[in-house]
Amino acid sequence: MDTAIVSAVLKAGGGAMKFGTQRTRAILDKLGSPDGKLKIIHIAGTNGKGSVAQYVTAILLAAGKRTGTFTSPAVFGFYEQIAVDGAPLEKERADGYLKAALEAAEDGATPFEILTAAAFAAFAGEGCEYAVAECGLGGLSDATNAVLRKEMALITSIGLDHTAVLGGTIGEISRQKAGIIRDCPAVVCALQPPEALDFFRARKCLICDKITPLSADGSGQRFLYRGREFFTRMQGFAQPYNAAVAIECARGLGIGEEAIRKGIAEAFSAGRLQTVRSGKNTYILDGGHNPAGVEPLAAYLKEFFPGGATLVFGCLADKDADGVLSRLAPCARKIYVVTPDSPRAADRSVIAEICRKYCGDVVEADGVSRALESAEGTVAVCGTFTILKEASDWIGKRS
Repeated sequence: MDTAIVSAVLKAGGGAMKFGTQRTRAILDKLGSPDGKLKIIHIAGTNGKGSVAQYVTAILLAAGKRTGTFTSPAVFGFYEQIAVDGAPLEKERADGYLKAALEAAEDGATPFEILTAAAFAAFAGEGCEYAVAECGLGGLSDATNAVLRKEMALITSIGLDHTAVLGGTIGEISRQKAGIIRDCPAVVCALQPPEALDFFRARKCLICDKITPLSADGSGQRFLYRGREFFTRMQGFAQPYNAAVAIECARGLGIGEEAIRKGIAEAFSAGRLQTVRSGKNTYILDGGHNPAGVEPLAAYLKEFFPGGATLVFGCLADKDADGVLSRLAPCARKIYVVTPDSPRAADRSVIAEICRKYCGDVVEADGVSRALESAEGTVAVCGTFTILKEASDWIGKRS
């Protein structure tokens, strides 16, 4: 349950979404510029930011570096967004930093801007050497881009998402993401549309290519990157590419190969191809929410569950539901459609009509829990991060 401080933060500025770095910079300055005391690794991209953040964090921890990690949105709980040494900061301490940031905020500051400033204040206050920070949306005008300086900028896979804000072409979106590259080296994932690769090559960014998958099973996958073998327990064809970005980041920071290999092997990203077995069922939780973002889930289902899975699917109204379902529905024998608990949710009846274009067995369910009560076999809960917490709680009570 959210504390009074968290509730106050979430109501700040009317809960609006705004862009620009000035308000966040003003809060940070009032807090004594805590970001200036940190070595910041900044991550932008459409898909893969959370995975890269976890890889980089795990490598730094393996190297004995005290590390803060700022990710968004919250999936299973608000405080997971501010983690120190891989674990959410305890509520009382986190609330202290949130309260200070809220009091330092001027009228009009948004919840995300206050949260961003609080995260950097927490990392400095808790004695972190490094801060791994994931952009909320975009890059150039994202609140996280208010920081004074950075050690490294990382760009993950880019696709068409949030086009009303970031632009309607890959080139326009690439420019927004590239806005985080300020007086620091940049490492770019090779899993990109050609236009994005050309854009970043022209800017002399390091492109992480020469990746060869070796083997994959229920425990994870092995791959070669530039001739060296690595293992990751994260599933999906995109993970070797995400891992390669973290590998090059760590090498650029002077981290040893032993810590890099250990970190890649130990990293885990909740809510992305996360598999949980309970009773006779296998549950897969995946928050991919755009066409490119769900392709790893679709490929995973086709390879390991060729008989078809049951989908529990919900999405937000500003997403390309048809593009997502055109990729996922061929892997489904049945789809339960739910309305996420979000003010941005797409109504299940609207999404159900799209599902029926691709699947003959579609059921409108009154919530995630109701859908899971009926779903059997291999069950993929997908389409948005906003339905994963309810699914995880339901599964946890029955495990």
